[in-house]
Amino acid sequence: MTFLTAVRRGVARPTVPEATSKPGRLYLLDGLRLVAALVVVAFHYVGRDNGGTGFTYAWGKPTSEVFPAAQPIAAYGWLGVQLFFIISGFVICRSCWGRTVRQFAISRFLRMYPAYWFGVLLTSSILLLTGVFTWDSPTRSRILANLTMFQSPMGMYNVDGVYWTLWAEMRFYLLFAIVTAFGLTYRRVLAFCGGWLALSLVAPKTDNTLIQMFGMPDASPFFVAGIVMYLMHRFRPTLVLWLLLGATWLLAWDQLPGLMAGMQGYIGHRQSQIAALIIVSVFYAVVLTIALARRTPRLGTWITSAGALTYPLYLLHQEIGWQVIHRLHDTLPPWVLVVLLVSAMLVAAWLVHRLIERPVATALKRWIGRLGLDGGRRAARS
Repeated sequence: MTFLTAVRRGVARPTVPEATSKPGRLYLLDGLRLVAALVVVAFHYVGRDNGGTGFTYAWGKPTSEVFPAAQPIAAYGWLGVQLFFIISGFVICRSCWGRTVRQFAISRFLRMYPAYWFGVLLTSSILLLTGVFTWDSPTRSRILANLTMFQSPMGMYNVDGVYWTLWAEMRFYLLFAIVTAFGLTYRRVLAFCGGWLALSLVAPKTDNTLIQMFGMPDASPFFVAGIVMYLMHRFRPTLVLWLLLGATWLLAWDQLPGLMAGMQGYIGHRQSQIAALIIVSVFYAVVLTIALARRTPRLGTWITSAGALTYPLYLLHQEIGWQVIHRLHDTLPPWVLVVLLVSAMLVAAWLVHRLIERPVATALKRWIGRLGLDGGRRAARS
């Protein structure tokens, strides 16, 4: 066998490393999700120079004047979304292994919709009560469209601006469902990662709507990075995986100027691409360290409970928080208001998780089981 033949065979049929990781929850990722959410909250409350539906400045003036020292730092908090995408790639690949498409779809439905429905209705109600929304036909249509989570492809505005990331997540799920339908294996997931990155390179250069919609060049490198890190965790690091992870980092670097340009209008000044790249690289390093750690420390159920606050906190904090800031910024000192508001949002997130998210998901799961839509097998939530 010649060297060239061996290389060709290695590319066509890469050696599958043996699985080395054992099932078990990666507790540190739960805590990291909450950190990502708090980083985004800091961006919206302190770093974003303008914000709020129905007024120009939630604080009555730019945050650069309210928090002159903290605002330039908190302004990088929008990158917390990219950390979310990396973690999501890792967690979704992990939770889908050994599942059918039906089980995957049910688990995502139970995980995403109960808290989301509550978030849409609560945020809409507060915006109606404060006079930001008026109860007319366009508003009703907007709220109904938002309840589907498919408002973006419908051409409808989000009730809360943070919901844009959910459509990115949904497109990732739809794409990953394809490889799940064939059954997840090392080679198939590897092929999916390479194919998606290739699609993201083609997307900006084509007029094809579907390729543009699912290529997602601004998000796919981060999702794929998380998937690759999970493959390293489940099996072992290989040259192919390191090269693929490096490719995602280079593509993320390539996307940063465009992402930063989109943020400039919200923060009132230009940001350093080097600083943004360092932050993203730190995200990579942290998740990779967790993925490759030989032992995952058991930090107790408290960190899992903390991680459970992430999704409700993310859904509730922006528009509702801005309305609170708008009405109380002349009453309380800025940092006191921020601390009290974040604390209140964490309590609200816990209440939503315990009183809405878990009970509704459990009830829906039983209903799906009675209808036989779960295929008679457990659809665990992750």
